[in-house]
Amino acid sequence: EALLAQAVTKRIGPGEAFFEQGAPATHFFMLIHGRLKVTQVTADGQQIIVRVVHPGDLFGFAKALRRSDYPGTAIGAIESLAICWPTDLWPQFIDRSPHVAVSALNTIGQRLEEAHTRIREMSTEEVERRVAHTVIRLSKQAGRQEAGGVRIDFPISRQDIAEMTGTTLHTVSRILSAWEANGLVEGGRQKLLVRDPAGLQALADSKGS
Repeated sequence: EALLAQAVTKRIGPGEAFFEQGAPATHFFMLIHGRLKVTQVTADGQQIIVRVVHPGDLFGFAKALRRSDYPGTAIGAIESLAICWPTDLWPQFIDRSPHVAVSALNTIGQRLEEAHTRIREMSTEEVERRVAHTVIRLSKQAGRQEAGGVRIDFPISRQDIAEMTGTTLHTVSRILSAWEANGLVEGGRQKLLVRDPAGLQALADSKGS
């Protein structure tokens, strides 16, 4: 209750940002509702999606990473609501609430594990398997069971998937079109339904090119 008394809420619409890459890290956040895409722009100007934030996740806690600025931009995939606190309160959070400290450590650990997995996939796997692993991760993290399969429960474009897998929009479009023809997925405008999760997992696990 003491921690919540110092919090304020912030709501953003689709395409709006809680914070921008490189801006001073004045606040940290917990997502209550919605989905966020955290993007980074590389030194050569390429935009990549480094992770997706789901309800209940802490984000923007740059102080825990020993940074004074935000390393990425947190953009709403849909209308999103978060609780936020001034960054200066972060040490109090850790002292007063072991649960928050554990949650932050778990979040950092998950981010490192996912980053290592993506690096390994990009270094060793063919593009189609990388895309398959990415779609499977999204379906597990943000999947909603429907009669026809598992729906990724926020708007996701082919460009988004390209940015997550280090490939081009053309390549992702070609792969998803082939998957649709084979009954693995069903697409649409910023929609993706995994119709055959087992078949997609088999493709991700395959060793062929």
